[in-house]
Amino acid sequence: MSGASRASQLLDRLKALWRLIIPHLYGEPGETRGGRIVRRIRIGIVVAACLVTLQSALLVLGAWRNDRQIERHMGVAEASVLDAGPRRSTIEFVTQDRVTYRPELGVLYPSELDTGMRIYVEYDTNNPDLVRVRNRNAALAIIPAGSIAVVGWLVAGAALGATALVERRLERRDA
Repeated sequence: MSGASRASQLLDRLKALWRLIIPHLYGEPGETRGGRIVRRIRIGIVVAACLVTLQSALLVLGAWRNDRQIERHMGVAEASVLDAGPRRSTIEFVTQDRVTYRPELGVLYPSELDTGMRIYVEYDTNNPDLVRVRNRNAALAIIPAGSIAVVGWLVAGAALGATALVERRLERRDA
């Protein structure tokens, strides 16, 4: 068997897999009601995975936007960690104007903080509720957001594979 023949077979198998997993938007002539329902479910799965990916991208863009806002009007202060959690930590700090702030939403990038710690924070002097731990930035949001998108597509791939099996079973039953 020549290399071109093997490549052609591989390409044919990949095309068949593509048609099996990826839904088409239009109905086939003679499509059954069950086939139409499965096709629409598959479209819904792909749309949901795209929305999860969009959400992940917006998470990173939002973190980057917050960082840009802080960098435009940056103030630095020493803060006390009042309550530390993996996703949200409450802090208290005093601004250069001698005003004490406890940001309602906590501090950005709160990982590895413990209650009672003294840390330095960077904040937006125009909006002191926008605070991040010093020397941390939006790059820390890329891995969690990317992980969410990858897991979303893995789940969608498994669901698409399951619907492909259901579709095959329906086709065999109708034949």
